[in-house]
Amino acid sequence: METMDYGALMQKCAIEEERLCFETFNREDALRVGLKLYENARVHPEGVAIEITINGLVVFRYFPEGTVPDNGLWLQRKRNTVELMHMSSLRYLAWLELNGETMTDRKLNPDNYAAGGGGFPINIRGVGVVGSICVSGLPHLEDHQLIVDTLEEMYG
Repeated sequence: METMDYGALMQKCAIEEERLCFETFNREDALRVGLKLYENARVHPEGVAIEITINGLVVFRYFPEGTVPDNGLWLQRKRNTVELMHMSSLRYLAWLELNGETMTDRKLNPDNYAAGGGGFPINIRGVGVVGSICVSGLPHLEDHQLIVDTLEEMYG
C-alpha cells in the first residue's frame, strides 16, 4: 500500500461506521444489501464475492463470474476480523499501523484474520455488532468503499 495517513484513515472509518449504524437489520435487509452490492459491483470487470452474516450465520453469499475460491478465504478472514474487533477490517489495519503492531504481535494468525478493506460491521444502535458485510475482489480501499457507498445509497 502507498504511503497513507493511518490516523486520517482510522478517523474516516470510525465516522463511516457510526454514520452507518442500523436501527434494525434482519435477513431481508441482508438480501437487499447483498443484491445491491452485487449490482454496484458489476461496474468492475473483476468479480466481487459478497458475504453477509448475522449472529454467526451466513445469510447471504454470492460468488459471481470472475471470483475464485481464494475470495472465499478472504471473506472469512475479513468476517473474523470484524467479529473479533467490532470495527471494519480497514479500520483495524489503520489501528495496527498507528499502534506499531502486526497481527502476529496481537497473537492473530494472518491465515484467519485480515487487516485491510472489505469487512464492515453490522452495528445495531443500542445493541452492538451483530454481524458483518464483507466483499472480496477489488483492491482493499475499493472493497471498503463499495460497501460504504452501497450502504450510504440505501440508508444514508
